[in-house]
Amino acid sequence: MKNDEILSQITEFCRKADMAESTFGRRAVNDGKLVHRLREGKRITIDTLDRIQAYMAASMAGGVPPPRGLQVPPEKRDPRGNFRFFENRQKYLLFVHTCSEKRVVADRVALELSSIHPRPPALRVFDAGVGDGTVLARVLRATHQRYPHMPFYVAGKELSLEDLRLTLEKVPDRIFEHPASVFVFTNMFYSEAPWLTPASPAAAAATVWHEVPLRGASSGEFEQQIAELRPFLEQNWRAAISPRTAMPLYERPVVLVLYREDHRFLLDSTIPRPGQTEANFDLVIASQPYRALSSVNFRAKRIIAPLARALRPGGRLIGIHSHGQDPGMEMIQAIWPGENPFAVSRHELLRAVKYELGSLGRDLNFNAYADNRSIFRYDMEALPNEVTGTIGTSTAFAAWNAAVYVAQIEDDRLTEMTQNGRTLDAARDVLRKYNGLWFLDESYVISRRRD
Repeated sequence: MKNDEILSQITEFCRKADMAESTFGRRAVNDGKLVHRLREGKRITIDTLDRIQAYMAASMAGGVPPPRGLQVPPEKRDPRGNFRFFENRQKYLLFVHTCSEKRVVADRVALELSSIHPRPPALRVFDAGVGDGTVLARVLRATHQRYPHMPFYVAGKELSLEDLRLTLEKVPDRIFEHPASVFVFTNMFYSEAPWLTPASPAAAAATVWHEVPLRGASSGEFEQQIAELRPFLEQNWRAAISPRTAMPLYERPVVLVLYREDHRFLLDSTIPRPGQTEANFDLVIASQPYRALSSVNFRAKRIIAPLARALRPGGRLIGIHSHGQDPGMEMIQAIWPGENPFAVSRHELLRAVKYELGSLGRDLNFNAYADNRSIFRYDMEALPNEVTGTIGTSTAFAAWNAAVYVAQIEDDRLTEMTQNGRTLDAARDVLRKYNGLWFLDESYVISRRRD
C-alpha cells in the first residue's frame, strides 16, 4: 500500500472520529508524528501498517482502541486428553526411530554455526526442549568439529523425566569427546529457563540446584555416575497439570549441572551459580517447542520472544516447526477432511514476535527466508520393498503413527478411528501414491546484531 492510500484512510478515519492526526498516531502506534512522517514520504513496516489498520477497525466497530501488546488468553487443553501428546512415549519413540527428522533438523541447525560469534569464556548453546537429546547431541558433534578447543556451556529445557533420562544417556560421550563442557538441564518455563531463575519468589526459594562434578576420564565412568542420579530425578523432576488450564507445569523448579571435575579450574567462570546466572546465548535451538494448535500470540509471547531476549550480540535463534502441505497431512485429511493444525506460518509468527518485543527488538533481525531456503523435507525411513507391492501392517502402522504424531492428533479422536480399519488403508494409499512417506518442516532465524 502506498503512502497516499494510507494517508487517505487515516484522514477519513480522523474526520469521522473527530480526532487530531497526532492523537491518532499516538493511540495507534505510539508515534504522534506518524502522519507527518507519512506526508514526508517516509516508509513504515508491515507491522506498523497492521497496527494502524487494527486500531481503525477496532475503533470503528466498538469505539475502543485495541490494547497495546499481545493479549494472550490462557492456553487450555482438555484434561481428558493426554498429559502432553507430543511427549507420549510410545508414539514419540516410534516416530524418532522411523523418521529422519532429528538428523535433518540437526543438519539444518549446524548450518548456523558458521554465523555465530562466540566470546570468552565459552560458546553458549540453549536447546528449548531437548526431547530425547538426539538433535542436541548431533549439533554438539558439529560444534566440536568447528570449535574443538573452546569451552562449551550447554543448557537445555525439558519437562519430561523420561526424555531427560534419554538425553542424559548421550552426555557421557559428549563430555568425553569435549571435556571442557558444562551441561545444564532445567524444567523451568521458557521465560525462566535461559536465566535459570523462576519468576515467582516462592518458586525461586524452592528451587532444587544440584551440581555434579563427574570424576574419571572415560565415558563408562561418567555414565555410571549419571545413572546414579535416577533416585534424585525421580524425587524432584516431577510435573503436574494445572487445574485451571490443564497445561503441564513443574512441581518444583530443578537445575542439574554436570561437568568434569578435572576441568573445574578451566570451567570456573562458565559453571553457573544460583542467583548469578546469565543468558547471552550464541545459539538457541527452538525445534517444535509449541503445540501445533497453540495460538500465534501464545507462541510469540510465552516462548519465542523470551528466547530471543536470551541472545547475546551476534547470537542466533533458529526456530523449526511443521509446515504441512505434505503426504503426511494428506493421510490425516483422508480421515479428518479439513484438518489443518499448521495454520500459523513462520511469517505470522515472526511478525507477532517483533510486535511483542517492541523496542527490545530494535537490534534483532527477523529472517523468514524464501521457501526454497526455509522449507526442508524429511522422510520415513523404510526399505524399498516395504513401500511397494503389498504393504505390511507394521509399515502402514509406522506411517500412520508418524502422521498423527506430526499432526498432534489427540488420543480420544484416534481411538474411535483406529477401530474401523480406515486409518491403515489411508496410510497404504499414501505410501503407494508417493512410493514412501515424507513431511515438510519450515525454519526461521532471529539474530541479534553484533556490537
